[in-house]
Amino acid sequence: MSDTSPTDPVAEAFESQRDRLHAVAHRMLGSHADAEDVVQEAWLRLSRQDADTILNLSGWLTTVVSRISLDVLRARQSRPEAPYDDRLPEFVVTLDDGLAPEDDAVLADSVGLALLIVLDSLRPSERLAFVLHDLFAVPFAEIGQILGKSTDATKMLASRARKKVQASERPTAVGREQREVVQAFLAAARHGDFEGLLRVLHPEVKLTADTPAGLVVTLGATEVAAGAKLSSAATVRGRAVFVNGLPGILSWREDGTPLTLLAFTVANGRITEITAVVDPAKLAVMELPEAV
Repeated sequence: MSDTSPTDPVAEAFESQRDRLHAVAHRMLGSHADAEDVVQEAWLRLSRQDADTILNLSGWLTTVVSRISLDVLRARQSRPEAPYDDRLPEFVVTLDDGLAPEDDAVLADSVGLALLIVLDSLRPSERLAFVLHDLFAVPFAEIGQILGKSTDATKMLASRARKKVQASERPTAVGREQREVVQAFLAAARHGDFEGLLRVLHPEVKLTADTPAGLVVTLGATEVAAGAKLSSAATVRGRAVFVNGLPGILSWREDGTPLTLLAFTVANGRITEITAVVDPAKLAVMELPEAV
């Protein structure tokens, strides 16, 4: 929560920037909680500053938020004993009402799960240059000042980041095709159709499950298919959802408590990645649609 006062002109100006600043920090850090901490720290710094000396408040706040986020990213890299990839990015989950993800304003404003994972593979300076320029149209000269680099060097950082993002495996099936592949997977799992599962799973599919014991990764179509057959009986009822823009399934127990959240990445008609949240504690604190 903010400590700003709505009667304070500086606070009002800050609040008008809050959503954008949070979006910048979230795309940099992949965590809403960390983004909120960064935005609050930016407010504290602004409150200690003579606002009359700031010629461009929006630019000043963007710089502050970017520098704090950069420090957080660098701190993550300097702590190999506590890597950031020991947890999944946060999820925005909405019911699939038949519209394509790009038609939903909430989803359009969220960061796709696949993009967050790719961004995590970038160096902090590359991530900042890409996020600020490609997602928020901040000029390279301003980004260079944040990084302490020349405009040309900053352009090169963004270019390298852009190539890594573009080279990552992105879903090629969209809308109905993605849904059909996911539905075929679910139908095969429900009926114990092992061959049917193998037909829709990429041979090198990766399943990442967030369990009470931590992240568990399963690789390969045979292993994932075997697990899908075993777990299908536990699902009482489910609904199609979007998870950060990806097609997914949310299932509940008979008492209405969430059981499993699944997100699927589909490329060339096959499932290449499945992300599953099965930890009851994680599911309990997530903002999820209610069982119907």
